[in-house]
Amino acid sequence: MNQNIGSIDYILIINNDPAMRQTVSGYFSDHNFPARCMSNWSELKYTGTPPSLIIMDQPYGLDRLRSIRSKSDIPIIITSDHADEIDPIVSLELGADDYIVRPSPRELLARTRAILRRRQLPRATQIRDPKGGGFRFNGWRLERDRRRLVDPNEARVLLSKGEYALLLAFLEAPERPLTREHLLHATRVHEDIFDRSIDVQVLRLRRKLEIDPNAPRMIQSERGIGYVFSLPVEQF
Repeated sequence: MNQNIGSIDYILIINNDPAMRQTVSGYFSDHNFPARCMSNWSELKYTGTPPSLIIMDQPYGLDRLRSIRSKSDIPIIITSDHADEIDPIVSLELGADDYIVRPSPRELLARTRAILRRRQLPRATQIRDPKGGGFRFNGWRLERDRRRLVDPNEARVLLSKGEYALLLAFLEAPERPLTREHLLHATRVHEDIFDRSIDVQVLRLRRKLEIDPNAPRMIQSERGIGYVFSLPVEQF
């Protein structure tokens, strides 16, 4: 059963190994997770309904990951046949939700469940705290009722659910140092079995907010503590 996860359309598996595709899709289907398989990306345009989550092999790479993240918030798990110190870090920084080396079908299913469960948490939080209004800062506007971020030029900026929760945590406590533990709790990342670093989340958010992410003015590191949102914030 897909307990506490909600409705799932299907899981998309993209891998050029037919045995791997068959094994994983069969295991997922046996556990009530519908799966569709493709050997390469050229088949994707004919699928119609977007998947609930994508599992793709690492050789399909960072360019494809970057392209998806520029348009969509669909969860993505990268799989690989070899261990490498750099590839997981770069993949997570570009927006992957997980990176797994030589996973078993059982581990893939567990990670998929964890990611989809985490994706439901901001929605549950909104139900418990249905406040409208939002926040203004440095020409930006975060609208809580629509869960929408608008830049100073009135253009909408797409945020993942994790990025939204992180920004909300900062805006609720501006100009106050926040520990990593506090931010992990606020974003519920601690409930995911893999993505245990808030630093990756902060990096992604900086790239969307800062003029120069390498010299941030909004989200600054606080040595020995964590991070601080350094600009004044107006609530409306």
